[in-house]
Amino acid sequence: MSSAAGPDTATEPDRPAEQKTGTFSSLRIRNYRLFATGAVVSNTGTWMSRIAQDWLVLSITGSSFAVGITTALQFLPMLLFGLYGGVLADRYPKRRTLLVTQAALGVLGLTLATLTLSGVVQVWHVYTIAFLLGVVTVVDNPTRQTFVMEMVGPSAVRNAVSLNSANFQAARLVGPAVAGVLITAVGSGWAFLINGLSFLAPLTGLLLMRTSELHQVERVPRGKGQLREGLRYVAGKPDLIWPIVLVGFIGTFGFNFPIWLSAFVNKVFHSGAGAYGLLNTLMAAGSLLGALLAARRSRTRLRMLVAAAMVFGLLEAAAALAPEFWLFAVLLVPIGVFGLTFNTTANATVQLATDPVMRGRVMSLYMMVFVGGTPIGGPVMGWVTDTYGARLGFLSGGLIAAAAAAAVGFALARAGGLRLRVNLRRGDDQPFVAFVPRDGSRTDGPQAGGPRTDGSQPVAEAGSTAGPAAGDPATDAKAVDDKAVEDRAIKDRAAEDRAQGGVESGADGVTRLTPA
Repeated sequence: MSSAAGPDTATEPDRPAEQKTGTFSSLRIRNYRLFATGAVVSNTGTWMSRIAQDWLVLSITGSSFAVGITTALQFLPMLLFGLYGGVLADRYPKRRTLLVTQAALGVLGLTLATLTLSGVVQVWHVYTIAFLLGVVTVVDNPTRQTFVMEMVGPSAVRNAVSLNSANFQAARLVGPAVAGVLITAVGSGWAFLINGLSFLAPLTGLLLMRTSELHQVERVPRGKGQLREGLRYVAGKPDLIWPIVLVGFIGTFGFNFPIWLSAFVNKVFHSGAGAYGLLNTLMAAGSLLGALLAARRSRTRLRMLVAAAMVFGLLEAAAALAPEFWLFAVLLVPIGVFGLTFNTTANATVQLATDPVMRGRVMSLYMMVFVGGTPIGGPVMGWVTDTYGARLGFLSGGLIAAAAAAAVGFALARAGGLRLRVNLRRGDDQPFVAFVPRDGSRTDGPQAGGPRTDGSQPVAEAGSTAGPAAGDPATDAKAVDDKAVEDRAIKDRAAEDRAQGGVESGADGVTRLTPA
C-alpha cells in the first residue's frame, strides 16, 4: 500500500522543503512490478544459496579463511573485468542481456545442487562455481542497475533504487531462515536446488514486459577508448569520484559479514546453523527498515552518505565488543539500517549525477569497487579473523569504515571550498562544528566592522573592495562595515548550501548539486 506524499515543511529558513514521495510509488509502473516480483523470488533463493554455501565450505574445511576465499572468488571477476561489463551494458539492449544472464545464474545454481545432493561435492567445486557466478555477475549487475532507469524514468529512479534494496532485504529476511531450517533438516543441497529454480520468476517477468513502455536510452556504438572515456568522466566529477572511493573502502573492509557472522557463531558463541540464520535475518530486518525509509526520501544528500558510513563503521566496532549473544544480535539491526542507507544513497547519488550514455560504465566502476574489493578484503579479513579472533576482525573492519567516511567527508568539503570550524564560544547561536568557506569569511576572531579587543577602530575584512576613507571618517567607516557584513552574509549562505548539498535531477533533465 502506497503512502501519499505529505505537505511541504521547511526545516530551515529560506531553504526549500524536501518533498516525500510515496513509499511504493514505483510499483504503479507495470514493467517495474514484473521486475520486482521476479526479483523477490530469485533474491530469496540467492540468500538461501549464500547461507548454504558459506556453511557448506565451513563444514568441509573448518576454516573462516576458506569462506573468505569462496567470497573472494565470487567477486574477483568484478575486480578484473567489471569495467568491460559496463561497456556491454551501455552497448546492448538491457532486457535481452538480462534474459541471458539470469538463465546462466539459474543453471549454475542447479549444477551446485546436483553436486551436493549426489554427495560428491568438494570445496574446489564450490570455488569453481563461485568464480563462474562472478563472471556472469560482471555483465548482469551493471545491466540490472541501469535497466531500472529504463523501466521507471529519472523522476522515479530514487524510489525504485530504494525499493530494489527493500526487495533484496525482504528476501534476506526469509532466505536465511529457510536455509537454516533446510540445512539442519536435510542439508545444503536443497537450498541450492530452490535457488536454481527461483530464476524462472525473473525470466518470466522479463518476457512479459511491454517493451513499448520502456524509456528509450541512447546506446553507445562499438568504439575504441570507451573504458578510458568512462574513467576520465568519473575522475573529473568530485560528486562521483569521492562517493565511489568511499563505496570502495566500505565494500572492501566493512561488508565481510559471511566471514564475521560465521566466525562469531562458530567460535565465539559456539552455536549452529540456526543461530547463523537468525543473525542474518536480524541484519536483514534492519536493512529492510533502512530501505523503506530511503524510499520516502525525494533527494539524496552527500552529507547523509558520509554520516551513514560513519555510524555504520562505529556500530560494527561496538558489536565486535559485545559480550553477550543477545547484545551482538540486537546491534545487527541498526548496522543493517545504516549499511542499507549508505548503499541506497550512494547508488542513487551516482546514477543521478551521471550522463545517460555513461551510466553503464559508471555503474560498472561503482560495482567494481564495491564488490570487486571483496577479493582483497575477504581474504585479509578472513586471515585477521582466523589469526587474531572474530572480535578483532570485526573491530578492524568497522574502524576502517569509519576512518574512510571521515577522510571522504573532508575531501568533499575541500572540493566544495570549505573548511572545518569549531566554535568554542559559550552562548553563541552558531553550531559547535560547521563547515565554512576556506577564505575565512566565518572566523572565531574579531569580525570585520565589529569591536576590537584592543580598543582600536573597526576595520574591513581582508580582501574588501572598499578604498581609502574620504570625507567624513565615521560615515566612510560605516559604509565599509556594512559592505563587510553584507559580503559575509552572502558567503555564509553559500557555505551552507555547499556544506549541505545533495544531488538532484531537475525538471530540465540536468543533474546538479543542490542545497539540502
